[in-house]
Amino acid sequence: MAEPAAVRVDAWVWAVRLYKTRSAATAACKAGHVRIDGERAKPSQAVRLGAEVRALTEGGTRIVVARRLIHKRVGAAIAAECLEDRTPPPPPREERVLVGVRERGAGRPTKRDRRELDRLQGR
Repeated sequence: MAEPAAVRVDAWVWAVRLYKTRSAATAACKAGHVRIDGERAKPSQAVRLGAEVRALTEGGTRIVVARRLIHKRVGAAIAAECLEDRTPPPPPREERVLVGVRERGAGRPTKRDRRELDRLQGR
């Protein structure tokens, strides 16, 4: 069977396992979280070979290049062959931003809590 010249972006990002479900991939496209060569992609927009796809996923922004076009979900090993991952590695643990965490139901932060949160965030 011949490989297609272009595939819908929502189907492709789902097939190469960037999103867990096809509906999640479609919703991400509609929300503007998927870009093809720097341009916002609608769910029905076509992905072609060599196109750079940026997708905002739960794990952060993924930057991939389409090496093979598929429209059905396949095994993880085959899906890995269909893309070239150009996502930069995450920053070292020391450079990550600390976020103040409050317990659920702790109520509104006091003035002291607010100052501590601001100090942690570098304000």
